[in-house]
Amino acid sequence: MVKHQPLQVYERQLCLSCLTGIYGCRWKRYQRSHDDTTKWECIWSFILFGTFCLLLVWFYFWWEAHNDYSEFNWFLYNRSGEWNDGTAPILAATAAGFTYIAFLMILALCHVAVGQQLNLHWLHKIGVTAALLTTVIGIISVNQMWGEEWDVISISLQATGPFLHIGALAAVTALAWLVAGMVARAERTRFQVVLLLVYLSVLLVLYLTPLSISSPCIMDHRDLKDRPKVIGYQGAPMLAPENTLLSFQRAVQMSVSGLEADVAISFDGVPFLMRDPNLRRTTDVRKVFPERQFDDASLFNWTDLRSLNAGQWFLKDDPFWTVESMSAQERGRVGNQTVCSLEQMLRMAARSNCSALFTVRRPPPEHPYYHSWVNITLETVLRSDIPQNLVMWTPDWDRDMVRQEAPGFRQTSVEKQSLQSLQRKGITHLLLRYNQASTGDIRYLSLNNMSLTLYTVNEPWLYSLLWCSGVSSVSSEAPQILRDVLSPLWLMSPDEYCLIWIATDLISFAVVLGIFVFQKWRMSGMRSYNPEQIMLSAAVRRSSRDINIMKEKLIFSDQQL
Repeated sequence: MVKHQPLQVYERQLCLSCLTGIYGCRWKRYQRSHDDTTKWECIWSFILFGTFCLLLVWFYFWWEAHNDYSEFNWFLYNRSGEWNDGTAPILAATAAGFTYIAFLMILALCHVAVGQQLNLHWLHKIGVTAALLTTVIGIISVNQMWGEEWDVISISLQATGPFLHIGALAAVTALAWLVAGMVARAERTRFQVVLLLVYLSVLLVLYLTPLSISSPCIMDHRDLKDRPKVIGYQGAPMLAPENTLLSFQRAVQMSVSGLEADVAISFDGVPFLMRDPNLRRTTDVRKVFPERQFDDASLFNWTDLRSLNAGQWFLKDDPFWTVESMSAQERGRVGNQTVCSLEQMLRMAARSNCSALFTVRRPPPEHPYYHSWVNITLETVLRSDIPQNLVMWTPDWDRDMVRQEAPGFRQTSVEKQSLQSLQRKGITHLLLRYNQASTGDIRYLSLNNMSLTLYTVNEPWLYSLLWCSGVSSVSSEAPQILRDVLSPLWLMSPDEYCLIWIATDLISFAVVLGIFVFQKWRMSGMRSYNPEQIMLSAAVRRSSRDINIMKEKLIFSDQQL
């Protein structure tokens, strides 16, 4: 006997299978569920969201800290004794982790959009945990070793805040589609109210965020001051080995207004240029004087220092990834550089009519010039015949004596002090790290005729921000980059920014309102049909060759006659 039994054949849903399969390894239809997500999976969803937010901040930090990568690598060198580009593995790991977590976040949002139950696979849970712990360890490490760099976030937000606000508002506006769908599908009124209130609260905060955004680049165009002067710190160390004659020549070619260097004093009383306490990183002392490679640089006499090569390390380590772009002739010049004396730098500054800014490291106690290091430095400066008005004198030791011997020097302080204290000491110039002076400080010092140089400024966005703040000069390792910044990257009046703010909020509100109205109409239209009507209408609209909504299954059964 033959029986006819209807059997439903489901439409294949490849996208949905991939969505639930990648996120939770649920590739089969029977593994999926439209039930509410369990509390345990809700906790993991919050952990995933928290990890995403933390990685977003971490990624943003390292993106904006590009200005100080050289400083970070130098810190690592002082701790380990070996020069390595420590930013490369950090950036690679951060980019990979952020991409992975962002991908899982997108998959989770897609689950919510189609009404699927969230069920993160255990392998992904391990990955999320690893990303979270790695990021937390990284944050703690940076906070201990490089804590002052966190200021770059608040400083960079002055340059990126208006644009990040528009991006965040666009993202939250797009989420209205998911929220509206969840509200329309929800059967519990309490859940609908809570979800709606949370979303609208976030939206309202974003609408009012511009009230808290402050940027010196939001100003009247007529109030913009002259372009800040650029001082080449260690010359142009991205184009040639730092603190060498070639590096200073490259800086002069980049139209810098001044040259800056770090000075040490040799054992026989010759001031020379060296940033590190020893000679291991920037010379071939390991090869020439292997038994003295860890000695203080000041314990070498000038003859020994001149015998060292100060350029081959640059070709070998390529600290700024610029060696490959050099010609063979340029590499030859770089490889033949030697240690530069302070007098050589000063004579070059005098010929180029550039100011000379230098900080002097006091020799160790066993040094013969431990007590007379200021006198030796002063004699060298006066002997170089550089005009006194071009010299920016920073050592605070015996400043009164220096002022009497060289009244034309521009007395410069490297410590932030009160204006009264600076004026009492006869100081007319300040040299500070860029995070030590706010926009208010810059304008206050400018009104009181106190010149200010901020270091180290390598990125156009930071240079533009300080330009709008009114700073008079900056110290940079990248004068070749700042030379091309002929105007601030962006500048708008308060009225223009207010117009953009209001227009953005109105567009967002209109889009959100339209999405909620459409979703309500869409869901109410679906609820007006019963399941049989939906099935029959689908059968009428679709070709039987593509999808068999129902088909007969033949069941054979034997019966006794």
